[in-house]
Amino acid sequence: MNRLTLALATLTLGVAAASLLAGELLTRPARQAIGPPPDDLAGVEPVQLPDPLGQRISGWFVPGHPGEGAVLLLHGVRSNRLQMLDRARWLQREGLASLLIDLPSHGESTGERITFGRREAAAADAALTWLRARLPGERIGALGVSLGGATLTFAERQPELDALVLESVYPTIVDAVQDRLTTRLGPAGRWLAPLLLVQLPLRLDMNADQLRPLDAVGHIRAPLLIASGTEDRSTRWAETEQLFAMAPEPKTLWAVRGAGHVDLHAFRPTVYEATLGPWLHARLRKTPPAQGQEAAGKMPA
Repeated sequence: MNRLTLALATLTLGVAAASLLAGELLTRPARQAIGPPPDDLAGVEPVQLPDPLGQRISGWFVPGHPGEGAVLLLHGVRSNRLQMLDRARWLQREGLASLLIDLPSHGESTGERITFGRREAAAADAALTWLRARLPGERIGALGVSLGGATLTFAERQPELDALVLESVYPTIVDAVQDRLTTRLGPAGRWLAPLLLVQLPLRLDMNADQLRPLDAVGHIRAPLLIASGTEDRSTRWAETEQLFAMAPEPKTLWAVRGAGHVDLHAFRPTVYEATLGPWLHARLRKTPPAQGQEAAGKMPA
């Protein structure tokens, strides 16, 4: 019995230690030196701006053609603006300007902790304010991947955007943690999820109820496109459908067949550009095409 008790105690301590380590790794900053912008982006400008929380936000502004609009591009968790470079290249070819930033605690931006979109939202709002001042009169959209998408749901976005694309966005932090642990550990992951979630108040001074894009999406008034991979195990397709159901009209759902929790542009660039290009042009171009590109609803894969 003594050996069994000791073994159970050791196992419990080991699980607790592993959970604390995982919590630290998931929330600590993912800073990285980015360096100069690539030469193939014409007219790119380095950007430094403060956000209301006192964080310094770094990024690049990529110009487009007058009247075509502009898009704020927000990367996924533990990534940075480099993840959005190919989208910026594509948008510039299409005539749209873009602003790529490192979210707080990522890349070359400052920040103490990754907060899964909640405090990153202040940086998104600051970036949108900067973009409107830089391009007065242009229609403004935003595209966020995973963490970037969650950030945009929590942002105030005032005035409201003219177009908003959310890719692979978790519905609630509880779902996000359970999905990822289950993917890695099997059914036991669901039982271990509370050990990570209980750390939210300690590490981030917030609770799980404050990390629910599922609730925030109902306040969006921009034309909305929600996209995700049908084989995504980190944000399951049923969860994406749930997020879509909570969003108000006008809205469009795009199921990317065969894609997991990956960069959807890199997964099928030609299909991605052919799908999102007309949708963005129809909403951001000052003189839209004579015939609409598509109606709200579901897009083909």
